Amino acid sequence: MWSDEGEGKILYVQTHGVNDPGRSATPFFLAASAAAMEVEVGIYFTMYGPQLLQKEIIDKIGPKGDRGQRLSYFIKQATDLGVRLFVCQPSLDLNDLAIEDLIDDVEMIGGAAFNDLAMRADAVISF
Repeated sequence: MWSDEGEGKILYVQTHGVNDPGRSATPFFLAASAAAMEVEVGIYFTMYGPQLLQKEIIDKIGPKGDRGQRLSYFIKQATDLGVRLFVCQPSLDLNDLAIEDLIDDVEMIGGAAFNDLAMRADAVISF
């Protein structure tokens, strides 16, 4: 999953979903910041996290009124900078979702692949 080249790898783990919107944008914002610093970055969505990747949800989550950006803005910012998005298969089942329900370019991985990412990362940060 991670390349063998370059320095710096950060893996963010997103466990919160649509019922906790205040925790939705931060992993994308931090991941984009790290990617802009030429760090290799991934976000792993597990438990309720996959809810945030639903095509019909990303434009609905955001601050009330016109005080800020929608979640889709932060996702695009991160992915445009090369942040990779990984999703846990059992968590899709937990949320009654299929990979087709999610935005493009989300990679489904299993437990062994997640553990490999975590062991090879310089930092693992959970939300």
